Amino acid sequence: VARMARRFPSILPAIADGRLHMGAVVLLAPHLTEHTAVDLLAAAQHRTKAAIELLLAERFPRPDLPTLVQAIVLPVPNCEACPPPTAAPVPQLAPGPVVPSVAPFEPMHPVPLTPRPRIAPRSPGRFALQVTVDHETHEQLRYAQALLRHALPSGDVAEVLKRALDSLVRELEQQKFAKCARSRLGSSEANGRYVPAEIRRTVSQRDGGQCTFVSDGGKRCEANTWLEFDHVKAVARGGETTVQNLRLRCRAHNQYEAERMYGVGFMERKRDEARSRTTQAQEQAAERAAATEATATASATEHALGHIDAYARRDEVIPWLRQLGLRVDEAKRGAAMCDGMPDASLEDRVRFALSGLARERFRRTAPMVSAIG
Repeated sequence: VARMARRFPSILPAIADGRLHMGAVVLLAPHLTEHTAVDLLAAAQHRTKAAIELLLAERFPRPDLPTLVQAIVLPVPNCEACPPPTAAPVPQLAPGPVVPSVAPFEPMHPVPLTPRPRIAPRSPGRFALQVTVDHETHEQLRYAQALLRHALPSGDVAEVLKRALDSLVRELEQQKFAKCARSRLGSSEANGRYVPAEIRRTVSQRDGGQCTFVSDGGKRCEANTWLEFDHVKAVARGGETTVQNLRLRCRAHNQYEAERMYGVGFMERKRDEARSRTTQAQEQAAERAAATEATATASATEHALGHIDAYARRDEVIPWLRQLGLRVDEAKRGAAMCDGMPDASLEDRVRFALSGLARERFRRTAPMVSAIG
């Protein structure tokens, strides 16, 4: 930034006034010349980093990146006993048109354990996406390509992601804003803080899925995440749950409005109480899980000990059956018949085993006798 400011002195007053930030200068630096500096610096004023990246993509478009799905070999700690890592084979996509959906990785450079995803504009309407996914996500991507093979023979990753996101957005909009292709009048009525589906759908469409807070300077909040339905006139003060009395607010501006209405101290106490209830609920859930796990462990231990006792009781019966001339398999089978009588004496168990084996032998030989007769 200092080097650019020496070449173009107008940068320093813009930074001092807040019209430019240093990140903007860093992005603009490769494109600043005596012919472009005035126009670019003026166009980048009061813009975020993402907006400046879009501006540069429009004025200095770059070619699309090739689609690439590549296995990543993470670095392994140095260990004399461990063999050096080998590169995994790179899966190839089906032939077809190349669309920039995944930016290529640098296989020769060390890959961090937690690489950050990146979405960067390349040209007007074109973006490069670079992200690392786990094995399950990779398998889901491959399976989606296989399912779409008739409608999408090329298996283009960008088109698969687009269709997947379309389906996900429809599902999330239906859950959060009750948005659907064909809506009907619901039978549920607004009661207190509950917002029926038809009211959520109408308010979301009216507000454009964006926070409605407007600053004193007339700038509307651009947040479209962490949105909440806020009552213009609070329910605690007699406000009703109607389309006219509801608006979309991001969580920060919803809390800001509550602090303006009830006071900062009151809202802090309420937040502390909510955090305390959440912590208490988590502790109770952990205690229940621990108790359930302990019960399951005790049950499994008791079950295992029962098996051990049963095998020990069998070992008492088997030698006596063997002395009576039974084969090993017959002795084991007869001893297993006595598992249901753990309190019986050894003599009773041997007698029960012999009678059970005799019944078995009779059932096997009875059909043969009938056939001979």
